[in-house]
Amino acid sequence: MCDYEQVGDYSWPLAEFPSDGRLVERSRRVRLGDVSTNGQLRLDALARYLQDVAADDVDEAGLTGAWVLRRLLVEIKARPEFAVDVDLATFCSGSGPRWAERRTTLKTADRLLIEAVGLWVFVDSSGRPAELEKQFLPIYGDTARNRKVSGRLRLPSPPASAPENLFVTRPSDFDVLGHMNNAVAWVAIEQELLHVEPQATIVSALLEYRTPVAPGSALKVVSSRQDDCLMVWIVGANETFVSARLVLTQ
Repeated sequence: MCDYEQVGDYSWPLAEFPSDGRLVERSRRVRLGDVSTNGQLRLDALARYLQDVAADDVDEAGLTGAWVLRRLLVEIKARPEFAVDVDLATFCSGSGPRWAERRTTLKTADRLLIEAVGLWVFVDSSGRPAELEKQFLPIYGDTARNRKVSGRLRLPSPPASAPENLFVTRPSDFDVLGHMNNAVAWVAIEQELLHVEPQATIVSALLEYRTPVAPGSALKVVSSRQDDCLMVWIVGANETFVSARLVLTQ
């Protein structure tokens, strides 16, 4: 049985929504470029939704600097479909010295579709992790509630015998920070899922972003099935860039 209890504190239930403090809400329509051939939201599009509402929050709060995704945990009850309006709500649910946790929900009407918790690392102009700005806690302290979160990564390395598939990036996959955007990892993961388990559906997933992918990197995707769990890794010649654990249903 694939269970997030196997990886320490990556487990449900999540931090509760705050009764007061900073909560940012946005609505958007699922567009043609967001869905697959079955008309349902792709997970790379979901990653962009999460990234955009997070960016709106910190921009409106007046924080400077940049944030990069270190870890993402998602639970998918259902995927929204083409032309549906969805509502996103996000808040800071914890922090560490150089990172902060953010919980986000995606709903349509009054139906909860997707829950997500991301760990975002604050970086300086050189791209290195930096201490949170002094104004961070005055802005987000009411919802973070002194909840301390770990930045450690726990997913295992890929087995040496795992089969490999080439993953080719495009110039558009790289963002202003000079590395592959976190949403692109979902493209590789869903592509691998179609290759090894074409009838399976992801119901929950844990992604760990270990090392930034620079332009020109030669990437491969490897996977290993464990009961109802699929482990997927995006790797280079001598390092692992992204690790993922997917819980599947048929």
